[in-house]
Amino acid sequence: MVRKTVGPERTPQGAAPKNDRLGELENLRETVRLLRRKNEHLTALHETSLGLIHRLDKEELLEVILQRAARLSGTASGYIYLLEPGEGEMQMRVVMGFFEKQLGRRVKKGEGVGGKVWETEQPVWVENYHLWKDRISDPSLDALRSVVGIPLKDGKRFHGVIGLASVDPEKRFQPEDIAFLGRFAELALVAIDKAKLYTAVRRELAERKQTAETLRESEERYRSLLTSSPDPIVVYTMNGTATYVNPAFEQTFGFSEAEVSGKQIDFVPPENWPETQRAIRLMLRGKKIRLFETKRLTRDGRVLDVQISSTIYKDREGRQAGNIVILRDISARKQAEQELKKYRHHLEDRVRERTAELAKINTQLKQEVEERKRVEKALRRREVELKAQSHHLEEVNTALRVLLKQREEDRKELGEKVLSNVKELIDPYLARLKKSRLSTTQQTLIDIMESNLNHITSPFVSTLSSKYFNLTSMEIKVADLVKEGKTNKEIAELLFLSKNTILFHRHHIRRKLQLQNKKINLRAHLLSYAQDE
Repeated sequence: MVRKTVGPERTPQGAAPKNDRLGELENLRETVRLLRRKNEHLTALHETSLGLIHRLDKEELLEVILQRAARLSGTASGYIYLLEPGEGEMQMRVVMGFFEKQLGRRVKKGEGVGGKVWETEQPVWVENYHLWKDRISDPSLDALRSVVGIPLKDGKRFHGVIGLASVDPEKRFQPEDIAFLGRFAELALVAIDKAKLYTAVRRELAERKQTAETLRESEERYRSLLTSSPDPIVVYTMNGTATYVNPAFEQTFGFSEAEVSGKQIDFVPPENWPETQRAIRLMLRGKKIRLFETKRLTRDGRVLDVQISSTIYKDREGRQAGNIVILRDISARKQAEQELKKYRHHLEDRVRERTAELAKINTQLKQEVEERKRVEKALRRREVELKAQSHHLEEVNTALRVLLKQREEDRKELGEKVLSNVKELIDPYLARLKKSRLSTTQQTLIDIMESNLNHITSPFVSTLSSKYFNLTSMEIKVADLVKEGKTNKEIAELLFLSKNTILFHRHHIRRKLQLQNKKINLRAHLLSYAQDE
């Protein structure tokens, strides 16, 4: 503290100057303040250390450490960055105060206070973050003022950064804040190590429990497999004594587990001992025995054909502990093979007999073939004769087609002559009659006569009355009037019918001409038939 001096003070003889007494008093007060603050720091460190004993969650431990450090420093804002092994960025994992909205922020080496601490692995103290040249260019951090960051590191590696900050321009961190924050950083490392140890212990216990459960399930599964197997199974020690036989073994060979447990099972026939010993030697050299066929005795003396598969199993230390032998009773299969062999011989005899019969039949077939050849030769001669007759018939058909064509042309010529005669000899007189004074009935009869003549001489009527369309006479009349452009009302008056009857006939005409549900004009369609003629 710097004070201005006005002039020398007068003091009684033998008394200390007043300024010296004031300085000593000020120093004493500062010493007391520092001791009190140091005591508060030590008390907080002690309480925090005790708190670590009962907490196991890493995030919770770090929150307690950060809160106490912030409270003793007289600020409400702080953060802890953590660095996971192998990561290229630190993440803000614990926050309070101003940094609550910054949770999850990531920084690289050299970025901001946290990145500088990571880069230098030394404490970083910034009096005014807003004016600091290495600040992070983020408007959300503009309110920060004094900031201090301490590295979290041990002799092995760098773990992260613990930091405190102030948004009050009057608040400045002091050197003792950095010193005491370093002690809290040491507590944070202890918390991290404790949490890691606790996590590792929990993981190991979980893995052990899972392993034990897996072993129990595996044992139950294998025991269930052995028990439910339809094939006999024996578990041997390396000296050949049986330790387990499954129910299928008891059912097949008649030996119970109590009879053979801890003993050697005497069920190998003497004549099969040499091949059995060779198989045992191969198994002891590490080779698996698969589908080895031999014979075994039952408890009541019966000899069974069996198929054996065997393999060595080891203990936890990897040493050979015994072998598992699976036997399959193939007596029925062997019996079936014998029966099949007999049946094959019988079939061979039958084939020889059948071959002799086939040779005889073949001779007969050759004779039949010769006879068939003679018949085919006669048929070919007959075929030539038929072809000649067919050619003659084709010539006759051609002549008939020419005659029919000439007949059709004569019919058309006759129709044209009739039409010409009607127009020259009848139409003029009908026209004169229509112009004369006639009664209504006479006029109607003349119209009908003219209409009927038109129907008789019209090629259109011939077309509609053909077998293809099969229109009735009334439908032909209606169709002809529609073609002439008459309305339904006019057609009804000419034919002395109702309008609904005309509509009925029009519907049937469209159906027979296959025009249902089609947007095709009936008159236009009928005119096309007239044009074709």
